[in-house]
Amino acid sequence: MKVIQNLLPLAVFTSALVIPDEQITKQLILQKQDSRTFFNELQDGVEDVWMGVEEAFKGTAAIADKEFEKAVNAVSDTANRAKAVFESHLTMEKWDIQEWLDSTVDNIQHGEFDNRPDEKPHRGHHKPSNKTVYELIAGSKYTTILAKLINEYPDLVETLNSTAANYTIFAPTDKAFKKLPKHTKKPSKELIKKVLTYHISQDIYTTGRILASHTIPTALQEDSLGGEAQRLRVSLGLRGISINFFSRIIASNFLGANGVIHAVDSVIFPPPTALQIVKLFPTEFSTFQLGLTKTGLFEKFAESYHEGGTFFVPSNFAFRKLGVKINAFLFSKYGEKYLKALLKYHIVANQTLYSDAFYKAKVADGEAINALDEVDVEDIPRGFFHIDLPTLLHDKSLSIDVTRYGGFISMKINGYNNVAVQDGISKDGVIHTVSSVLIPPKTPSEAQYAGEELSLRDFKARFDAYVEEL
Repeated sequence: MKVIQNLLPLAVFTSALVIPDEQITKQLILQKQDSRTFFNELQDGVEDVWMGVEEAFKGTAAIADKEFEKAVNAVSDTANRAKAVFESHLTMEKWDIQEWLDSTVDNIQHGEFDNRPDEKPHRGHHKPSNKTVYELIAGSKYTTILAKLINEYPDLVETLNSTAANYTIFAPTDKAFKKLPKHTKKPSKELIKKVLTYHISQDIYTTGRILASHTIPTALQEDSLGGEAQRLRVSLGLRGISINFFSRIIASNFLGANGVIHAVDSVIFPPPTALQIVKLFPTEFSTFQLGLTKTGLFEKFAESYHEGGTFFVPSNFAFRKLGVKINAFLFSKYGEKYLKALLKYHIVANQTLYSDAFYKAKVADGEAINALDEVDVEDIPRGFFHIDLPTLLHDKSLSIDVTRYGGFISMKINGYNNVAVQDGISKDGVIHTVSSVLIPPKTPSEAQYAGEELSLRDFKARFDAYVEEL
């Protein structure tokens, strides 16, 4: 067995980035894939079903990595040729949603989950089934592996059989599990349950609602988010609707007595921390990561206790826009304090702002302490939404404006800086990629920085007051 030196977790990014978390990647040892498929190696037991889950990421890592680079590169001034594709992926602005619905999503199967989910569903509407979502999964010949895994957890069976609530299941088909190469080590039962729970949402998300969402809360409660629901990222592309980019919905809207099922063609894995994600993409974020490491912020934040966070991460291109002189100064011994102040201005601790949801900061008893108590943590209202988020820079706040109309959502920082890539799902928060470095004004009344060229003197003047306190 030849062990690959670097572990390659599954990278997912189109308007989001989602990759498996550290608990999963620690169990991964990638090896050469032999001619036998994972499906050929399956035996009758659940242990054999999950024999190869730890190599789940090998087949898709390279593809997802390219898609992430494509998404981020498309926002730079040098990537105009990809602009049309980028816009269609990230904002849906270029899509005629109704036409797409008529030609694809309108082909909905309501009722028995027994049609071929790996083929384009045929037209027609049927009455919802009186079976629960668990019974539909257990009775389908296309989700036998998923059913076996769920059966290992009586509480999951009870939940999915209950009619006290409604659920959405993103159900990997047997062919989805076939993508997992053979391996000899079985993940822990706790880890398997974590992955299964990440496929369940405790609310109804039909195709229409999915299209109007950027993120979807799951039943996986994440301690690193203060016990809030870990989320899935929705994207619309040329292949239709995808979850966390790589897992495509191939059949939708199977309605049961207590929810809806969407068949997906890949197993979905929970993400790692935001800092791990930054570290995994040096071609896009190496300057930001180098700054965090040089100033000690990387280690300090990684070791600090926090419940969620919002990370506005400048791309390498964003740093290049500052010019050679400012970059040379920042990464010199004379500019280290300024670099530290700059990076702190990009990080919000304990408050997680997605493009369509907001997890507030909490006190010891778990109650939200944010002033916007009228805002539901699970849903940012349609239309216009404003919030000021305190950063690590002496609580210096970022002014965030979110404009939301259906599936189109735009985010602006300090009135001028657009979020280029929204909703990079992480274990402990969310990453928003920005194509311009965020710089505070010298005075509250002064105009915000909008990516224009700055002199070194002007740059330093904007941070002098904060540097003195570092």
